[in-house]
Amino acid sequence: MMKMNMRSVCALLAICTATALILGWIFQTRREKPPVCESQNQDLCLKDRGQDGQSFVFADLTPEEMVQVKKYLWKNLGAPLVEPARAKPSDNCIYSIVLHLPPKAEVLEFLDRYGRKPTREALAVVHFGNQEDPNITEYIVGPLPNPRYHQDITIQKYGGKLPYYRRFFMGSEQKEIDTLLKKELSKAPKFMLRVFDYNGSNLEGLLSVPPGFKSGDREVWMGHFQNVPGGYLHPVGLELQVDVRSLNVSEWKVLNVFYNGQYFRDMEDLERQFNEGKVKVAKVKKAPQDGGYASLKPRVPPELPGPLQYEPRGPRYCIRNNQVTFMSWSFAFGMEINRGPRIFDIRFRGERIVYELSVQDASALYGSNSPGEMITRFMDIAYALGKGAVSLTRGVDCPYLATFLDVHYFLDSSQPITRKNSICIFEKNAEVPIRRHHEHLLSSFYGALADSALVFRSISVMNNYDYIWDFVFHQNGAVGVLVHASGYILTSLFFDDAADFGNRVQELTLGTMHAHNINYKVDLDVGGKCGFVILRKCSNACLLNI
Repeated sequence: MMKMNMRSVCALLAICTATALILGWIFQTRREKPPVCESQNQDLCLKDRGQDGQSFVFADLTPEEMVQVKKYLWKNLGAPLVEPARAKPSDNCIYSIVLHLPPKAEVLEFLDRYGRKPTREALAVVHFGNQEDPNITEYIVGPLPNPRYHQDITIQKYGGKLPYYRRFFMGSEQKEIDTLLKKELSKAPKFMLRVFDYNGSNLEGLLSVPPGFKSGDREVWMGHFQNVPGGYLHPVGLELQVDVRSLNVSEWKVLNVFYNGQYFRDMEDLERQFNEGKVKVAKVKKAPQDGGYASLKPRVPPELPGPLQYEPRGPRYCIRNNQVTFMSWSFAFGMEINRGPRIFDIRFRGERIVYELSVQDASALYGSNSPGEMITRFMDIAYALGKGAVSLTRGVDCPYLATFLDVHYFLDSSQPITRKNSICIFEKNAEVPIRRHHEHLLSSFYGALADSALVFRSISVMNNYDYIWDFVFHQNGAVGVLVHASGYILTSLFFDDAADFGNRVQELTLGTMHAHNINYKVDLDVGGKCGFVILRKCSNACLLNI
């Protein structure tokens, strides 16, 4: 018996050692760099050399270009600017700087007919709160890398000026809301202590949008959850409505308080009625520090390592700057900071079939019997799908052999921000062959064609949800788009008629009913310029084959 145990231990050690050596080799050879065109796949990587440099017309701005645009605007806008982290609603600040795509006609003239290279320009969004008519203005700034001009395109683009109340909530504004809420919660000390064991930090607020029912409203509901990992599954039933219309932060105020089916004027009113025994209390259990049932920690010990994919002669794709070549495919890629991943100039066997394939927006529409979630309509572009593109984990988010790339962005920040390893590219084995047949009646033979596909992937985290975006290139000429939703559902306290608005997922937790809408832009150029279509799916996974 002892000998058998020793053999098992030795075998396990051998497996672990071999796995460690394999993973060590992978990290040493691949690390974070794009694959080099090695001798064995030199022809595959270099077959479209004629496109070298052309894909740069679609390339995202570099950090250096973002800095130059910011410096130019600070010198030439003629208005005092404040860094976003310190900006109040009554200040002027640069909200975002992104690539301004040239008109398609100019790009095609350059790509297909050796025309003039389009001028490289940036699009800057500026919040003007410190002037007589506060508004949002969009400027084209160029040429890059050394800007010499800026042009206001707001009226041309939107048909009029953009009212200031339409601006997205900035980080500085959300901090002001959090500060206001903490002051307000302190006005009901007995209620907060006895019901939530509140210590100033064990509850976290989550903002519901849109901020009202009509144009011009800026009144937000803030629901509260226990401040633990996966707190989205630990609602406490306390919601506060805050009026944030004024450009003077000191004038922001609480309009309503809601708790467990009851409305109150403010926290002082809630405290008074609690002391009088008029408040219906739902005693929510205190969640463990690791989140309890909401924790993502493994519930069972890890098993032996799973299967790994192997590239016998190295990767069969090549990345040059922002262009990818794979078998019969080539395309340029980018990450639009608001809308998310996008690819351009998709060619199969040298012929363009898609000019642009890109994520446009993702939305989630909720229903509940609590005031915050009954009006919640998340439009994730407001939270910036590209900014939410997080760093990816090798071996989990993407295969170990994937190539990882960085993304740079300038949004609600003072300097460019780099998100390491937030795009991955890899070839994967297909589940079934493209075709196969084993003949044994008329004659005897076997014929089959193996299948694999190239995947361009990023993952956007939008508060509680994670969206996994895949652009898939098959060897038979099909292009697929896939999106998978992961993360956490959004919940509210289970009270009264809550069962009409979802499902009970814990004793006092309602999994609220909701629907997802995913929108893509597909600009097809099959056999010529065909215009574009919008693909919209209302599910947690979708596939488009072109």
